[in-house]
Amino acid sequence: MQCAADLHIHSCFSMASSPRMVPEEIAKGCRVKGITVIGTGDILHPEWRRMWQNTKPVDDILVIPTTEVEGNGRVHHIILLPDYNAACDLSSRFAPYSKDIESNGRPRVKLSGEEILAHVHEVGGIGGPAHAFTPYTAIYAAHDSLSSCYGDEQVDVLELGLSADSSYGAGIQELNGIPFLTNSDAHSPEPSKLGREFTVLDVTSFSVKGILDSVKKSNIVMNVGFFPEEGKYNRTACSRCFTQFSYEEASALSWKCPEDGGRIKKGVSDRAKKLSSGQVTPRPPYLHLIPLSEIIQRVLGTKSPTTRRCRDLYLQCIEKLGDEISILTTTSPEKICTINPVLSDAIIAFREGRILLHPGGGGRYGSFEIVGI
Repeated sequence: MQCAADLHIHSCFSMASSPRMVPEEIAKGCRVKGITVIGTGDILHPEWRRMWQNTKPVDDILVIPTTEVEGNGRVHHIILLPDYNAACDLSSRFAPYSKDIESNGRPRVKLSGEEILAHVHEVGGIGGPAHAFTPYTAIYAAHDSLSSCYGDEQVDVLELGLSADSSYGAGIQELNGIPFLTNSDAHSPEPSKLGREFTVLDVTSFSVKGILDSVKKSNIVMNVGFFPEEGKYNRTACSRCFTQFSYEEASALSWKCPEDGGRIKKGVSDRAKKLSSGQVTPRPPYLHLIPLSEIIQRVLGTKSPTTRRCRDLYLQCIEKLGDEISILTTTSPEKICTINPVLSDAIIAFREGRILLHPGGGGRYGSFEIVGI
């Protein structure tokens, strides 16, 4: 069977997270979105772990114990665990090396990537780099290779992050055989955040073990996520004024913006090109999606996808048509037209690829236009 899995989110105990990031709201958001497998995120946090353990199981949504930690060099690592006992064990193992493991949803652990993964493997989990290409807190920001971070320890997965798709890693030879995950990294249960990226897995058993086995065996049907240009670090750009530069221009300027003296941050696109050998390894298909709420925002011409008008139309779509993923990918235009004809036209345009992208960079998200809408 196939399932849509978002395996990297955060809790109300993480910095900059919504207080609504609690199990009940997350489960509700999964149903609205069409996500059938959700990672807990932040499972090393004792209170968050208790909240999930005390939450009544949901028949149609499978919960996987997951977390993200920051190791040496500010590298972030994504971790998937077989059960809550393993999470408790891992928390105890990390505690001597962390000052905030009981207070921060995403703790800082004073260990190398190799040491972190060794502990993860010893408790039966799997792991690897989180948002691997971002210019901050990522493996390819601090290292030029997996081995310089993880040593001889097996890297089980690599999370692409919001500023990259599979094509960014397909030309990097050391990643051959390592499955790519796409996850939302959501700090809010809003439909524009939760499930904005996910991985379609082929599983033999709808269970935690089935999911972990599927990931380890790279049984990935499809990666689904943003156009990478929408990410806020996609292009090389000034982190103050967001002026974009080619890699050659930035290098010639010693990575200092001539406009305001701000620091120029290397974009994910340029970083991936530098790491690539040019020989592309085939990967599962990558489906680029735009959140329905953002398409509705363009249709209604509002400043935000969270305005009341946008919310009302979004909820009307969900109530009448089903989950968001289905609406974006398979629901017939005729059915969508009964809700809003212009929205139907916009979704047709999106499906046909009539999207004009304005790449992000330097910390500012990219944007898009729907041609003809």
